[in-house]
Amino acid sequence: METGRHGEIDIRAEPAVLVGVRLRDADDEADASMAELAALAETAGVRVAGTLEQRRVAPRGKTYIGKGKVEELAAMCRELGAKVVIFDNELAPSQIQELEKELSVKVIDRSELILDIFANRATTKQAQLQVEIAQLEYTAPRLRAMWSHLGQVTGGAPVGVGTRGPGEQQLEIDRRIVKAKLDKLRRELSEIEARRSREVLQRREEHFTAALVGYTNAGKSSLFNRLTRGGAYAADKLFATLGTRVEQWNLGGGNSAMLSDTVGFVQRLPHHLVASFRATLEDAIASHVVLIVLDVADRSAPMQFETVASVLDEIGATGQPRILLLNKVDRLAETWLPEDGPDRRLEEWMARVPDAMPISALTGQGLEELGARVLALMRGDTRTCVLSVALSDGRTVDFIEKRVAVRDRKWTEDGRVELTVDIGRRQLEQLLSGGGRMLVDGLPAHEGLQALWPPASRSGPARARPHDSFAVGE
Repeated sequence: METGRHGEIDIRAEPAVLVGVRLRDADDEADASMAELAALAETAGVRVAGTLEQRRVAPRGKTYIGKGKVEELAAMCRELGAKVVIFDNELAPSQIQELEKELSVKVIDRSELILDIFANRATTKQAQLQVEIAQLEYTAPRLRAMWSHLGQVTGGAPVGVGTRGPGEQQLEIDRRIVKAKLDKLRRELSEIEARRSREVLQRREEHFTAALVGYTNAGKSSLFNRLTRGGAYAADKLFATLGTRVEQWNLGGGNSAMLSDTVGFVQRLPHHLVASFRATLEDAIASHVVLIVLDVADRSAPMQFETVASVLDEIGATGQPRILLLNKVDRLAETWLPEDGPDRRLEEWMARVPDAMPISALTGQGLEELGARVLALMRGDTRTCVLSVALSDGRTVDFIEKRVAVRDRKWTEDGRVELTVDIGRRQLEQLLSGGGRMLVDGLPAHEGLQALWPPASRSGPARARPHDSFAVGE
């Protein structure tokens, strides 16, 4: 199947011109979007040779930008030797075709650039399948504009069994091939995702789980390495992490959580990628707590936070508490211009999100407090009670002594120890699910559990307020 020059896109090391059309966006939002496009292009290995921007009330149907701007862009490409033009806006297939004809260079949009980056960064089988599916889903509606071999198929052409025979459009055959390929890839991915779903659910049942999520380059992997044994690739570039890595996070007192580092988000993430990478973000969906890592030193932090919150809502990660981590507080002073007046960014975030936590993955600031807060969530609502355990059940006694605050101990003549403890609901449930046999305040364990935490009070910690109230800098 021929694909023309859009079939196997390779824009690495090519000089490029970036184009942005400002429609209804505020200037600061448009500036942030163009800056992000430049960072995306750099991540893809492109050398940005120049930029061109235009204000329009609405896109021009034929070429998105105005006719005069097309001529200006063509002259710029010739002067700079540009081989590719990258639009910050999403283009229709016919617009790409017309622009390539006018400019005589390759034209791609923001979505195709992101797909290219993901294709070159995917390392696991699951990620590779997800990227290939996303690329095919993106390409399928664009076949007519992008592919040039749309003549009639004559009788006897090697199109295989099952086609409609002479006279069928090549376009229809190509679409059939794409659909068959998509069906095959989705079956393969479904098998991998089913296996991974079982692993994620099992991990959630056996451990308290926390997921790091956030905008790309917010410092998630650096924080992950600081809190765990490390091993996550951390770099000052977009999409440094494409897979999900899970490690044990020691919370102190013999307690630990399983912490996952996930792929970063970007503004206007292609919806095909959001759908395809939902399984990659399954650790976030199934986690007990979501830790949103935000680069508070970035001027685009409010937009980035809204993007992350929106994607979390879209993928269904809505049933657990979210903790906002204001990362890179150590860089606040160096990212503020004196002419802008006093830097009140941190104060603004704390005023609007009182339970946010200022931290620094680089210096370690705030990480001890973060661990204590996650430990409190893991323990759940704490009650004081007496646990009566047989001394022969050394495993249960050891768990209590190492992970629970013990106030008093008494040994009875019938070979039991009575431990007066401050224990969280989740800790007691973990004890029982692990096979621990005990009395709770003199009652059988499950009756004691229900007496301490009546069903009406067992809904768990309240989720953070909706992200609509988190807008900062408006």
